[in-house]
Amino acid sequence: MTLQQLAYFAAVADVRSFTRAAEMTGVAQPTLSRQLRALEDDLGAPLVNRGKIVTLTPAGEAVLPLALRMLADMESARTAVAELVGLRTGRVRVGATPSMCLGLLADVLREFHERHPEIHLELAENGSQSLVRSLARGDLDVALVIVPPSGVDQTLETRPLLRERLSVASPRSGRPPSSRGSMTITELSRRPLVMVRQGYDLREVTLQAYRDAGVTPRFAVEGGEMDAMLRLVEAGTGVAVVPDLVFAGRPRLRRTVLSPPLYRTVALARRADIAPTHAEQAFVDTLLSSITDIAASGGLSADVQVLHRPE
Repeated sequence: MTLQQLAYFAAVADVRSFTRAAEMTGVAQPTLSRQLRALEDDLGAPLVNRGKIVTLTPAGEAVLPLALRMLADMESARTAVAELVGLRTGRVRVGATPSMCLGLLADVLREFHERHPEIHLELAENGSQSLVRSLARGDLDVALVIVPPSGVDQTLETRPLLRERLSVASPRSGRPPSSRGSMTITELSRRPLVMVRQGYDLREVTLQAYRDAGVTPRFAVEGGEMDAMLRLVEAGTGVAVVPDLVFAGRPRLRRTVLSPPLYRTVALARRADIAPTHAEQAFVDTLLSSITDIAASGGLSADVQVLHRPE
């Protein structure tokens, strides 16, 4: 049984004529008759009474509503796929680190929603380690993650986007942590540190820098989320090592660079074994074009290097 055979049967049932049904479906009458006979042979019973007046048999009466429903489902499937391809519907599940959500991603999501208002956006904010696990499980379509020194999970494909500098954030209302505008990790170790919770790459990078310098951090508060950490710094609880992107729109924070500098690479990651949907590809295109536009307009810090180049 094929959907085409059911379509021929439905046409015959509609007009009660093999000749007119063949004209409606755009095939020769012998072809239609042969396909309808094959359908009847497959079902094991005649569906129509062939004579001067074509009528449905009891089997035909029973099959007709089922055939019409299957044909309607086929058309619904075609419509659903056409809407996905045409970006009139769909879903994109995006993951990002808190610093990306506070900085670059907010503008990207706004622009994507304006371009494709019918696409449902889901945002997951978490540390890179958790985002990589979510990608591997299939809970996310794409994610902005930090590339660790050991590299990202081999089941994922990554596209480096940005190389950003990490700096020291302190309250602008207080005294600068250094009169030079820069400070070493050793000098930083003498100040109370506000630290994000485990699972954030920022924590691991910062603690590794302390270990490399042979010093121990003095924690003021440990274990918060990014936004809470920044608020604690603004309130004067301590200082924190943060990506340069978070200073935008935070006038209560003072930025002091580290010497020697600390950098990290932001990459776009997705499952390598799954082809992107049209909605996902549209989001990636919006993200890449936004990064290019923001960089061209001078909207990024001089210490943020764009690694993605337009094709």
